[in-house]
Amino acid sequence: MWRKIADQLSINFTVICSDLRGYGDSDKPPSDSKHLTYSKTKMASDQHKLMLKLGFKKYFLAGHDRGGRVAHRMSLNYKQVIKVIFLDIIPTNTVFELANQELARKYYHWFFLIQNYPLPEKLIGSNPEFYLKSKLKMWKSTNSFIEPKAMKEYLRCFSKKTTIHASCEDYRAASSIDIKHQDNDKDKKINCPVLVLWGKYGTLEKLYDPIKVWNKWAKNVKGQSFKCGHFLPEEKPDDTLKAIINFCKV
Repeated sequence: MWRKIADQLSINFTVICSDLRGYGDSDKPPSDSKHLTYSKTKMASDQHKLMLKLGFKKYFLAGHDRGGRVAHRMSLNYKQVIKVIFLDIIPTNTVFELANQELARKYYHWFFLIQNYPLPEKLIGSNPEFYLKSKLKMWKSTNSFIEPKAMKEYLRCFSKKTTIHASCEDYRAASSIDIKHQDNDKDKKINCPVLVLWGKYGTLEKLYDPIKVWNKWAKNVKGQSFKCGHFLPEEKPDDTLKAIINFCKV
């Protein structure tokens, strides 16, 4: 998803684009009954340890959607995060707390993927390409910004049974252990500066005031919307690039 701006970002920064556990070609460890294996706390630990292993004692952080939820946990847990950027999300707890019919229609997968194993895995696994493309169509036409080569790569990764199961576990964790972890930290705010970016034509713009929501979770929040949908780095790469570079200037 970052393919259109990673090279330009690397002019100013060292760029690390790592798949979350369970996604892409990252490991897909067996899960557990409490879904702790795919909790955002575990995923955050993966990414933070990677940065330390690569020699970065401090770093900027940006995450879209699921990556944004991992970035939320990282920015709470690790003081090494200098600044954090959340793309097209509000906190998981808030999504469930404010859930309504409109959300259920547009984010139906949040409630489908959390069903007990193996129901969603069996249904998705019967035709992963149909599921993925159908899901993407819910965010309008993606043909204009997801080129065939990229779509082929998305399908290659998502067609694996282990990836399908891991993605379900990610959402099961979000509806259970992740909520508990965030509730435990309800009085703890993100200390580093936060930038929130979202699509003007997406669900966030329609249902929430993203900056107002994030102000409850962080001490220093600013943000803006772009004239696009959910996939900012693909739909509006130039705008996303400019916003990230300007925010990360020190």
